[in-house]
Amino acid sequence: MEEIATVYARSLFEVAQEQKKLEQVHDQLGEFADALDETRELQVFFFSPYFSTQEKKDGLKKAVSGTEDIFENFLELLIEKHRMPAVFRVRRELDRLWEKEHQLLPVEVTSAIELDKQTVKQIGDRIGEQTGQKVELSAKVEPDILGGIVVRVGNSIIDASIRARLEQLRKQVT
Repeated sequence: MEEIATVYARSLFEVAQEQKKLEQVHDQLGEFADALDETRELQVFFFSPYFSTQEKKDGLKKAVSGTEDIFENFLELLIEKHRMPAVFRVRRELDRLWEKEHQLLPVEVTSAIELDKQTVKQIGDRIGEQTGQKVELSAKVEPDILGGIVVRVGNSIIDASIRARLEQLRKQVT
């Protein structure tokens, strides 16, 4: 399923980029996937083999309007090929391609208490300087780490939390 999603996402990405509609298609796929994820009835309708392809296409026209033709044609193709359940994976892959195209580096800062915006921004700026990429910064609070911070940069994690240090100490003692 991952390989199928990669092929579909790459195709959608290339067509949207070629027609200079990448931003719109990226946003529309995100909105559609979010709506599908939040509504069980839509999932049942689009994923179920009990509804015909034509019924799904008709339902799609009612559910999705005012979007780019590329996007509508893409969703119709997924319906025709019975690949609609792959839409979430397609979205993840398209997001990855979009981030790579825009040289965005996702950075998540986790702390035990809420950090002020200036501190989080400084962390993001520093990472941006070191990597040469635009940083897409987010921050969250997780009291379980006890203190310190955990920074996730792309797929890498820098864990400077008290919880991690206590765990290391526990392993050394045992």
